[in-house]
Amino acid sequence: MNKVIHGAVRRDLDRFRRALDDFSDGDTERAAALHTAWVNFDSQLTEHHQGEHEIAWPAMKAIGIDTSTIETFDGEHEAMAADLAAARESMATFRRTATRQAADSAAVAMAKLQTTTVGHLDHEERETEPALTRHHDDPAVKEMGKKFSRRTGPAKAGVFFAWVQDGASAAELSALRQSVPGPVLAILGGLFGRSYRQQVAPVWR
Repeated sequence: MNKVIHGAVRRDLDRFRRALDDFSDGDTERAAALHTAWVNFDSQLTEHHQGEHEIAWPAMKAIGIDTSTIETFDGEHEAMAADLAAARESMATFRRTATRQAADSAAVAMAKLQTTTVGHLDHEERETEPALTRHHDDPAVKEMGKKFSRRTGPAKAGVFFAWVQDGASAAELSALRQSVPGPVLAILGGLFGRSYRQQVAPVWR
């Protein structure tokens, strides 16, 4: 499930880079649409990393990930948070002005955020995926999954499931369905994910 989320993060960062590079000066409608997609991305990335601090790290320690590695992850999160804040400011200016210059500035901020974020995701996967696979049935891992599922209400969960499935690979979709019962995906993603499908998904079409 963690890699499914990471896949969605990587896809969106690539999408923003391409969209900002292709932006036409003065296209206020496109700037507004990209900012709508950005607000969703910003929320999803922030929620994911806050959840890791509160829920994932204790479980990781319980299955043998050493404290120094977790502390390194925390440092990477701090760097990401700083780059996310810079990108947030640049995207707000881009939304307000819809200029080519603002798009270029946002693109620079997005590139920096992508480098920091993808570097962390790669590092986290290298350090934790083998342990998570070995300890798939460990009570700490199972409890981690339950805590994440209880973290958000149906509206947020629906948008989340719609987001992670948008453009996901066959392998990622298969992994998602192994982690989440089909009826839950159908109800939450179908009903409560409607706002994502109507407001964000079309931005990338």
